[in-house]
Amino acid sequence: MHIIIIGSLNDLSSKLNIHKKYGENMTTEKTYSTEEIEQYLKANLQHWYFENGWIRRKFKTSGWKGTLMVINTVGHLSEAAWHHPDISASYGFVIVKLQNHAAKGITDKDFALAKKIEDVVQWNPTNEDNTLEGTPDDPRFKYIKYD
Repeated sequence: MHIIIIGSLNDLSSKLNIHKKYGENMTTEKTYSTEEIEQYLKANLQHWYFENGWIRRKFKTSGWKGTLMVINTVGHLSEAAWHHPDISASYGFVIVKLQNHAAKGITDKDFALAKKIEDVVQWNPTNEDNTLEGTPDDPRFKYIKYD
């Protein structure tokens, strides 16, 4: 494949929208106001909160094994969605922070991924009528502290 450039590189980059100035919004996605974000979280994601431009969630775990399992779960979902959070972790917790970097704010992508993360990490088969037993009720096997 050959690419033929007609005109200057600056002309091409402006036409292709690939040369943005630092700090410029790089998408046309709707970003939500603080009030809209807080209303959405209150109605749909009660364990998430809005702080310093990010929606956040702290998952408590029962130790390092649980922390790694949560990180890997969030990593898989984020990669599949192609929307990547910031993650902080310690022995007994994981903090997930979501913001649409290109939009420089909170968009529907953040809410959708937060909901998927919440549903998967908090899933507990013992709360459903099915054949899966869930983790034994023994501290040796616990890995996440359900809300």
